Amino acid sequence: MSDKSHRSEPNALKVTEHLWIEMPDGVRLSARIWWPEGDGPFPSILEYIPYRKRDMVRARDERNHPFYASHGYVCLRVDMRGSGDSEGHMPDMYSDDELADARHVINWIAAQSWSTGCVGMFGTSWGGTAALQAAVDAAGPLKAIVANCATINRFDDDIHWMGGCLLTDSFEWGATLPAILASPPDLATVGKEWFDLWKKRLHKLAFPLNEWIRNSIRGKYWRHGSVAFSSKQLSCPILAIGGWSDRYSNMVMDLVNLRPDICWGIVGAWGHHYPDQGEPGPAISFQELSLEWWDHWLKNDSGKDLDWPHLRVWQREFDSPQDRLRRRNGKWIQIDNFEQSDVTTLCLDRDKLTDQPSAEIQFFDVPNNLRHGECAGDTGYFGRVGGLPLNQRVDDERTLCFDSEPLVQDLILNGHAELSIDVKRDKRDAQLICRLCEVSRDGNSNLVSRQILNLALDESLDEISHFSPGKPIRYRIQLPSTAYRFTRGNRIRLAFGTSYWPLVWATIQPACIRISSEQSSLKLPRFVSGNDLSTPFPSAKKLPHQPSWTLESEGELQRKRKELGTGQFEYSWKMPQCTFRFSDEEIAISLETSMYYRAITNETVSFSCTVEHKINIFRSDGIARIESSLNSEAKDTGLTAHVNLSVVWDDEEIATITRHFDYPTDACK
Repeated sequence: MSDKSHRSEPNALKVTEHLWIEMPDGVRLSARIWWPEGDGPFPSILEYIPYRKRDMVRARDERNHPFYASHGYVCLRVDMRGSGDSEGHMPDMYSDDELADARHVINWIAAQSWSTGCVGMFGTSWGGTAALQAAVDAAGPLKAIVANCATINRFDDDIHWMGGCLLTDSFEWGATLPAILASPPDLATVGKEWFDLWKKRLHKLAFPLNEWIRNSIRGKYWRHGSVAFSSKQLSCPILAIGGWSDRYSNMVMDLVNLRPDICWGIVGAWGHHYPDQGEPGPAISFQELSLEWWDHWLKNDSGKDLDWPHLRVWQREFDSPQDRLRRRNGKWIQIDNFEQSDVTTLCLDRDKLTDQPSAEIQFFDVPNNLRHGECAGDTGYFGRVGGLPLNQRVDDERTLCFDSEPLVQDLILNGHAELSIDVKRDKRDAQLICRLCEVSRDGNSNLVSRQILNLALDESLDEISHFSPGKPIRYRIQLPSTAYRFTRGNRIRLAFGTSYWPLVWATIQPACIRISSEQSSLKLPRFVSGNDLSTPFPSAKKLPHQPSWTLESEGELQRKRKELGTGQFEYSWKMPQCTFRFSDEEIAISLETSMYYRAITNETVSFSCTVEHKINIFRSDGIARIESSLNSEAKDTGLTAHVNLSVVWDDEEIATITRHFDYPTDACK
């Protein structure tokens, strides 16, 4: 155990760089601990993730933990088993061992002489989801959690599947996660056994991508770790935070609706970030906001409820669509009563959205245009800056669209827009993409919300549905939650397509889809109690005051589109190398990711994507280079994925690992 002074806060803090916490099976997890001044005992705050506390997210850790410690909390950052400096093996995300370890760490903290027995847990993405899972039948010492950009429904609202359709994000993560887990423990913390520990980890390295693709319905696999299905067992207060530009934003409204007795929610305009780094802005101070939360639940023994609105959201307005927005139009509102709501209902009639049902039954053909999706942007995965949805006008021209008349007054949408339609198709395997947009007077189309649906699955996404060619089937399609103000004079547009490449693996032979106007409706709910924010959020501040790192970046996110020939096109993006250097620790880490999507839409249709992810770790005792590449292709014969992982230490090859996966044709639908 090594202690040192911490220079990131005005008041010097003692930091334990590495401490072992032993699990019941003998596996030891590595913790970094920030200690407050004084004799204690103190309440404690835990962050528990697989993202290498020593280097990978060290800079982010030092924005949060020293701040809490300077206000009287013992703060712990623990690497999950099989990651970072910890021992053991990680077979997949959210394994039984992972959850059991979290509970054991919480109880271990509460039993220490420096602890008051009150523990809080927080995290973003995986860490936020881990905190939610720990809150199910929570260990007694766990008094409250903060879940940022997390998921409560892993099949619907994660990076693997959407509406039963396979996301290409799953392949990026399939290449990235093994590279992270293949990175070495550190000699300076673990000691001389670091290399043997690394070799054991590489020998058992898992590639969970296979399970993510193979489990193509919700089922038991995806229900595991999805607290939406065990919400009644959530047993401590929850602060849920998200951003509208993030794939995970459904979590907040859904969780507050499921458990309004113990859950408070905040949704900003940002992507997959902590709110103090939120872009698009406005950003808010995550540290000051969460400190008020911790003080109430971990230090206040009055038993009084928290005097906060249960839901605070950034109500978006029309923005000129572009790849990057530093601040969105809109305002903060608070919602105190979400039981009752007004609903605006629009119906499909010819090419229009009207407030009256169609006088006659009409059928509308959905175009099969495999270039629909070029304007989709990113899903917000990994918090990349840039990649917002572009002007939807070009994608709108490739789809079936229904427009309202120009609005005579502003229209507010709070929550999940819901679409009810009858759909005919000639093939079982089919995708239906629904986009809700606002169209300005000059014709620019701004994406408000979107949903993708695998028509072969039933409404629960648990089973294959009954299918009769040409027979109408009623679908109730719930779009992701949002808070949005449509502007007077603009139009509401509902657009339908049959594919959404490159965000979603497309069907090789798209079905012929027809939509009926009979009893069709688009419902736009509004909470009656939506009011302006009564108390402003604290503004984001630069933390820490004296960073212990320098950042070197080769530039911002780069995106390209190009034609490769008739019926062939490619999209690509590259996150250029960025390097964090921690001079006091004599360590640095650089990260770089590229992704290429290709489509051939001639007589022979195929789709492919390639991911390349690189990690370089520079230490006083050597340099580790980890390169992971994944090539995947979908043809009429099925989907294939080939992964290659190279691990090098000081120019000596330590391991080369390859995996090849084949899936039946319907695995990519």
